[in-house]
Amino acid sequence: MKKKKTFAICLATLMTTLALTGCGAKTEDAQTTDGKRQLVISTWGLSEDILKTDVYAPFEEKFNCEIVLEIGATPERYTKLVSDPNSKVDIIDLSQSKAAEGYEAGIFEQIDYSKIPNAKDLIPAASELTKSGYGPAYTINSIGIIYDKEAVGFEIKEFSDLWKPELAGKISIPEITSTFGPAMMYVANDYKGGDIATDEGAKAFEALEELKPNIVKTYSKSSDLANMFASGEIQVAVVGDFAIPTIQSAAPQVEFVSPASGTYANFNTMDINKNSKNKDLAYEFINWRLSNELQTKTASSLNEAPTNSTVQLTEDVAKNKTYGEIADKAKPIDYSIVNPLMPSWIDQWNRILNS
Repeated sequence: MKKKKTFAICLATLMTTLALTGCGAKTEDAQTTDGKRQLVISTWGLSEDILKTDVYAPFEEKFNCEIVLEIGATPERYTKLVSDPNSKVDIIDLSQSKAAEGYEAGIFEQIDYSKIPNAKDLIPAASELTKSGYGPAYTINSIGIIYDKEAVGFEIKEFSDLWKPELAGKISIPEITSTFGPAMMYVANDYKGGDIATDEGAKAFEALEELKPNIVKTYSKSSDLANMFASGEIQVAVVGDFAIPTIQSAAPQVEFVSPASGTYANFNTMDINKNSKNKDLAYEFINWRLSNELQTKTASSLNEAPTNSTVQLTEDVAKNKTYGEIADKAKPIDYSIVNPLMPSWIDQWNRILNS
């Protein structure tokens, strides 16, 4: 009897020890040594010093937490999260196209937008994205036309002008696998009056075949355009507005046009890991990232175009950004349609433009 009682006491002691050890491990995972909660954000390694000062530090102070960064390129960070169900990442910053892959894979939290009050102020194109139920866009850029007006000899106002025969051998467009490759497909689709959702890009490729005589080459990096303009190899290009300063530093004579009829947007998004243990804090951070206060500041310090429609920028800060009327007319690309079509598109693109 005494042996049984002793065994029971030992077993109870062991179970209590295990339970306490388990709680201790959980607490250690979620907190720093001084008891602060940790919010792990997976993001690009760009402008870290400014991000820490303008974005992270005020949040840490307000919510008595510590932000831990996981830095890397989009593909490697995304792959790491997908392959690790026990990942401690709470929020991940991604390009719009890669985020769409995550939605399809079911790895992100379906967002309750009632917990993000600042989302009500999103510009139309960014607001459209929230209908998917996933993470919002915190910055936007878009494509336009950059050209040497004197060399061309006439004014370019719309994407449709690219097909003018006077531009034979003068144009460069983004490669299909680049950030704005899919946007170029939408531009071509519009020229022929197609519907990518139903014809899977057939009309767009018809338009690209017609445009081919005007194309000198496609490009993968917008920085390559600077040399191409400076050497006179091209006079016209379709490019994202974020690349304007780089190109104009090499070729000051070029000017950028955002078509009055509208353009196509590209967003950087924030999503919450479905397995995050800090979803309440993640919601608070996303709301902060969308705030008027922060987006006004980062428009200048990080050169990020705001997605909050209440942000008022000076003319100097707004220059070369997708902002105001340009943002209002910027249309989002539906990557739930685009991503499954990309293997076929790459093959057709190479046969038509790179052969």
